[in-house]
Amino acid sequence: MIRFRWIGLKLCLPLLLAACAMQGKPFEKLSPPPSNAVVYVYRPYHYESSLLRPAVTCGDDTARIGPGAYHAFVVPAGHVVCNVQTETADVVEFDADPRAYYIREEFAWGVLTGHPHLNPIDTDQAQSEIQSCCVQAP
Repeated sequence: MIRFRWIGLKLCLPLLLAACAMQGKPFEKLSPPPSNAVVYVYRPYHYESSLLRPAVTCGDDTARIGPGAYHAFVVPAGHVVCNVQTETADVVEFDADPRAYYIREEFAWGVLTGHPHLNPIDTDQAQSEIQSCCVQAP
């Protein structure tokens, strides 16, 4: 009897883990207003950091991005600063033209909580990765 429960748990575990990812509309590229850039900050699903949702700020907008989700920040073209902070902080600064930019949020192990990192990603790589993400609900 115990063996059947163990097999059942093994079969159901992947379904339970997949259900933890964010639900929402699949990735849709925005058309930014003239003289604005769109910064897509996305977070591929990883079980180890699924409970963490630190605030990510780009320009004047802030969002808490869940695992398997993304948020589109519309910012004026020019100098853009994006940051995230828990017990450590990470900052990405760049000069933006009116086009799309992609930043992947990742986590490394920390003492009290995960350490977030913002990694700028080139468009080709980001296009394949962000397709599995859903829009972050407001």
